[in-house]
Amino acid sequence: MDQPSLAQWLHQSFADLHLENDEKIALRNIALPLSPELRRFARNRAFDLVQQALATADTDAPTALRWLEQVIRTLDATAPEPVRSQAHFSPGNACRNAIVDCLHQAQQSVDICVFTLSDDRISDAVLKTHRRGIRVRIISDNDKCNDEGSDVDLLRRQGVPVRIDNTPYHMHHKFALFDGELLLNGSFNWTRSASELNEENILLTSDAGLVKAFARQFGEMWERFA
Repeated sequence: MDQPSLAQWLHQSFADLHLENDEKIALRNIALPLSPELRRFARNRAFDLVQQALATADTDAPTALRWLEQVIRTLDATAPEPVRSQAHFSPGNACRNAIVDCLHQAQQSVDICVFTLSDDRISDAVLKTHRRGIRVRIISDNDKCNDEGSDVDLLRRQGVPVRIDNTPYHMHHKFALFDGELLLNGSFNWTRSASELNEENILLTSDAGLVKAFARQFGEMWERFA
């Protein structure tokens, strides 16, 4: 919906100073796909309508303000959650700690897609998450999972579902998804050297589009490596 159409809808709704149930439903459906700019426009236009009406003597102020409150509440209730993003860097403990914190906070599911996993501190957190009843799945590289110090096979023996690429090429991703709502991605390998020696990074974000894209990629790989 564009600005003129939105302004016309609000003007028609305000005409009788009531937001009926069908109008609330209509406004909720209108507001769901609105961009932040159009939400601001709708909010400002609603305020303008009430302000203009209150300047006349024949407008019932409580009723007008009640209409405004209902419009603002509907707009706020349908507003998307703000995107949360964080960046962490190594050497140092920031990247590893962020991964462990995400594992500890997971409530439903954790999907891990990493080239290698050999840092015992992260592996322990993965295992504890699995033992809490959280659904944990791991995709890893077939060459690296057989390296000395790799914890992938250990986790598999403890009941964590694991799938390996089994190709002559590398599965080089380093990302994880938590509860289908939070994406962790970056260059950081889940190893001690990545924390203690390497220049690495991870990015945490709740951006719904990115979470969906990585979840789709994980799902495709999980089926392909069955």
